[in-house]
Amino acid sequence: MSHLRALACLSAFLVLAPSPAPAADTSSDPIPVPNVPAAVTHHTALIGGREIRYTATAGTIVLTDAKDQPAASVFYVAYTADGLGSKSERPITFAYNGGPGGSSALIHMGAFGPRTVVTTNGAATPPAPYRIVDNENSLLGSSDLVFVDAVGTGFSRIVGHATGKDFYGVDEDGKAFTQFIRRYITTNGRWNSPKFLAGESYGTTRSCVLAKMLQDDGIVLTGVTLISSVLDFSTLEAQPGDDEPYWLFLPTEAAVAAYHHKVAEPADLPAYIASVRTYARGEYAHALSAGAALPAAERDEVARQLHAYTGLPVDYLVRSNLRVPPERFEKQLLGDESRTVGRYDGRFSNFDLDPIADSAETDPSSDAVFGAFTAAFNTYVRDELGYKSDAKYEFLSGAVNGAWNFKRSGGDDASAVNVSNDLQVAMTANPYLRVFSANGIYDLATPFFATEYSLAHLGLPPELQAHISFGYYPAGHMIYVNPVAHAALVHDLAAFYRSRS
Repeated sequence: MSHLRALACLSAFLVLAPSPAPAADTSSDPIPVPNVPAAVTHHTALIGGREIRYTATAGTIVLTDAKDQPAASVFYVAYTADGLGSKSERPITFAYNGGPGGSSALIHMGAFGPRTVVTTNGAATPPAPYRIVDNENSLLGSSDLVFVDAVGTGFSRIVGHATGKDFYGVDEDGKAFTQFIRRYITTNGRWNSPKFLAGESYGTTRSCVLAKMLQDDGIVLTGVTLISSVLDFSTLEAQPGDDEPYWLFLPTEAAVAAYHHKVAEPADLPAYIASVRTYARGEYAHALSAGAALPAAERDEVARQLHAYTGLPVDYLVRSNLRVPPERFEKQLLGDESRTVGRYDGRFSNFDLDPIADSAETDPSSDAVFGAFTAAFNTYVRDELGYKSDAKYEFLSGAVNGAWNFKRSGGDDASAVNVSNDLQVAMTANPYLRVFSANGIYDLATPFFATEYSLAHLGLPPELQAHISFGYYPAGHMIYVNPVAHAALVHDLAAFYRSRS
C-alpha cells in the first residue's frame, strides 16, 4: 500500500492493534514547549458578495497531563469576524481534517478559511507560483472559525515527558481535542457561543467521539458537519464473509463510470444514482449473500447488470466472483487507456505505469492538489498571518498514521472502529443537536452510500433521526476542489447555521 493510500481514513487502512508506543522516559529531559509568539493580524475579505472585516490569530494552546504538566503544544488559526454580532450571538466552529495524521490545511485553505489557493478542477494543478485569493465561499460569513492541527500534525507537537501513545489513538485524540476546546472557549470567552464541529474524512470519526466527550464535559454542541464521512470502518473494506462494502461502493462506482463515459451517460444523475442504490441493496446484495449457492445463470445476470453500471467487462466481473474491491475498480475502469482514476476523487486520472498491478501506486487526485495546498499554507501562515516558526509544517504525517491506536477503551481488538454509538449518545443526550452530512458523489475513499447506511443505523427514534440532513455534490472526498460543488456546500451550510440560530 502506498504512503498516500494509507492516509486520510483510506478503506485499506484498518490497523486495529498496532504495537504500543514505548513508555515515557521520565528520567530524560522534557521536550520544551515551542517558544513562538502568537500572531494577531487584521484583514478584510470579499465573502459571499460582501466585505467582511476579521481578526486572525495564529497561536498555540498547551495541553497538560493528569499531573497538570505540559504534554502537547497545539497549533490553531482562529478567525473572528468584526462587527457581526456579540460573542453569545456569533457561532464558533472548530474545524479539522483527518488522516489520522492529517493537518487542518485542506479544510482551512480549501474549504472554509477566508483565503484559499487556486487549484485546477478535475486535473493536475501546475507547479508554483500558486495564487492565494479571497475565498468567496468561506464559512466565515456564518460562523467564527478555529482550525486545529491534531497533535503530531501541522505545527502541533508533543512536549514534556509525553509520548505518541498519549495522543495517537481514537480515544486519546478525542480527549486531546476536548481539552483544547475547553481551554480555547475559556481563554477567549466563548462558553456562551453556539458551538459547531466541522470534520473531514477521519475528522468525522473524531467529531462523533468528540460530540460525546464534550457533552460529558458539559460542553453542549449546536451542530456537527460531517464531510466525507466514515463512522463504521467495516463499511469500507470487505472481509471474508462480509460482502457489505461491495454493494455500498456500487453507486459511487456507477457515478464515476458515467463521468468517464464508460457507461451510457444518464440524463438525470440523481435519479440514476437512486436506481443504483435500489439495485445495490436489493438484487446485488441478495446475490452476494447467496455465496457459493448462487446459481450460475443468476451470477451471469448480475455480472451483466454490474457491467451496465460500472463499464467493467462481464468476464472480469464473473472471474472476480462479482466482488471487485474499490482499488481494483480504480485500476480497471480506464485500464484500456493505461490510466487509473483517483481514489479521493474519481474525476481525476493519470498514467498507469504498472497496468498489471492490483492497485495504483499513488492517487491521481491527491497528487494533483496536495502540493498546491502544502506550498500555499506554508507561504500564507508565515507571510500573511505572520506566524514566524521555522519548524516543518507536517501536512500529512505517516508516522502518526502508522502509530495510531484504533482500539477503543474497553473494545475488542478484532473489531473495526465504529463510532456510531458515540453520535447516537450525543444526539440522544442533546435533542437539539443537528447533524449535516456532506458527500461527494465521486468519492471512492468514503462512499456516500456507506455514510447513509451508517447514519440510518444509529438506532435513533424517528424524531431524532430527522435531525440528520444530507448534501450531495459533484466532487470527490475534497468537495471544495470543484468550485461549483464548493459554492453549493457553503450555501447549504449557511442554511444549516441559520436554522440553528
